[in-house]
Amino acid sequence: MAVQNGIKSNGWVGPETREEPLYDPALLQGLDWKSVTCMKDGVTSDSPGLGFRVRPLQRDDFNKGFLELLSHLTKVGDVTKEQFQARFDAMRACRDHYYVTVVEDLNKGTIIASATLAVELKFIRGCAKRGRLEDVVVSEEYRGRQLGKLIVSTITLLAKKVGCYKIGLDCKDSMKAFYNSFGYAGEKGNDNTMIIRF
Repeated sequence: MAVQNGIKSNGWVGPETREEPLYDPALLQGLDWKSVTCMKDGVTSDSPGLGFRVRPLQRDDFNKGFLELLSHLTKVGDVTKEQFQARFDAMRACRDHYYVTVVEDLNKGTIIASATLAVELKFIRGCAKRGRLEDVVVSEEYRGRQLGKLIVSTITLLAKKVGCYKIGLDCKDSMKAFYNSFGYAGEKGNDNTMIIRF
């Protein structure tokens, strides 16, 4: 395998190697989709549908509507390209902790879905790793094409592949049935998440 920009590749130089991915794109190859029962028509991260590609966030995604997509989920604020790149660099420097994964419409060069796996290092369970599923969003224009299921399944399988002993998430009551379809469930006696916002 060749190494370019600190990323191992199989020798094929494509957009993933030229555009500086947040994490090694090879991690998305060979995920165990046999365990996923909620997807139809053989859709996987390796085969997401004609004209779509599942991949790590890249430095150039500022120009491909990534922040605009996040604004469908929550307030983003006025983030400059410099701020985006500084945050990208900081996340990339924390190797094996941030796995922001996107679906790109290759025909439009636009990011149309995204989710994040954040990995927390623990002392418990023999210094295990715990995953958190965060910032799941699909462009309104692309809803109804299994992209939500695709991006959540991808992150869930990725968490298992990178060695997390569990993965959790926070969601509204209205989304519980959606996440239940992937096998997510509330823990007995701890079905709610409580937070303080600063």
